[in-house]
Amino acid sequence: MDGEKYRLYSSDDLQPVIEAMARSVYSQIDHASPLWLVGVIRRGAPLAEMIAARLAQLNHALQIRRLDLQVKRYSDDLHLLHPDTDLQAPALEPDALKGQQVVVIDDVLYQGHSLARVLEFLRSCHADPIRTAVLVDRRVARLPLRADIAGLVLQLAPGDVVECRVPPFEPVFEIDLFRPARD
Repeated sequence: MDGEKYRLYSSDDLQPVIEAMARSVYSQIDHASPLWLVGVIRRGAPLAEMIAARLAQLNHALQIRRLDLQVKRYSDDLHLLHPDTDLQAPALEPDALKGQQVVVIDDVLYQGHSLARVLEFLRSCHADPIRTAVLVDRRVARLPLRADIAGLVLQLAPGDVVECRVPPFEPVFEIDLFRPARD
């Protein structure tokens, strides 16, 4: 695919962003209750692990539970894969999330379809409260959604692609902008 690529944030740039996200999560939760961090597979899962590690540093007694959900609508280059957003969840005990505080973590909030599907699933599990945290909020969601916590807000041209590189899927934690060639 032809186009231009720009490095927006290096690993060193992103460490304070993750720290700030963790502190924002910490300020919004009930510290006496268990916290579920729900990572959206692929890159939301390792981001959830990074935030969990920082939350544990802030409060060693905090009960953090992890869950990852596979949600797919678009390919990494934003080509539509499924007309409806597909969600695959691991088997849970019937009331595992009932009344539990949950923070959903993903890499990029783009149009909002994936996040909406995750929120629908978590509401069906009676999780409460549910908050959302994204590394990058593009502020172009087509659905009436906003992240409660956004590490970065990037307002870019609609055709631009934000590429979050997150270990273990990529060797280095960084964010690039890919600007496809315009015909």
